[in-house]
Amino acid sequence: MAKLYQSPYQAYSFLDDQPEDYRCDFEILTDELASLTGQLRATCAASTFEEHNAIVAELQRVDELIYHLNPSLRTKVTITDSELQWLLERTKAMDQVTKANRSFFVLPAGSVAACQAHVIRSKWKVIVRLLYRMDYAGKTIPPKVYDLCNLFSGYFFMLALYLNKCEHVTEIPFESRNYKIKK
Repeated sequence: MAKLYQSPYQAYSFLDDQPEDYRCDFEILTDELASLTGQLRATCAASTFEEHNAIVAELQRVDELIYHLNPSLRTKVTITDSELQWLLERTKAMDQVTKANRSFFVLPAGSVAACQAHVIRSKWKVIVRLLYRMDYAGKTIPPKVYDLCNLFSGYFFMLALYLNKCEHVTEIPFESRNYKIKK
């Protein structure tokens, strides 16, 4: 194979990693999610609902955690157990606040901020799938990375519901034709 061209303007030093090395893909995706979280934070900052200041501060902390997670597969995991626990507690707290106003499945809809949170939630699942692809290919993934990525997805789902509640938007129930929920 001929030597690959390397642009003198290369946007990120690992873009030319071997195609079977998905670490760069993980880093690009987490960078995108940090950017989308920053965008969601800006949307919340421009909002007027009562809780917006607290959510803006929380999203800054979440954004920092995403950036700390970013190099974890290339270097080491630096997110602490207490930070993971904080994220879990925030997820559970929003679950409690929104539990009464939702069915099992809801459409990913509502306020602009909630819709942005739903997009972020879904993209975390793409990352989890990438981690499994790496694991199947023989790259050992630290369990904490799996836990964090799955928890981030759950956090942004609960945040979407919480944002709709804060903005007085009613969730739209969705009844799947394929997955029947026992009542």
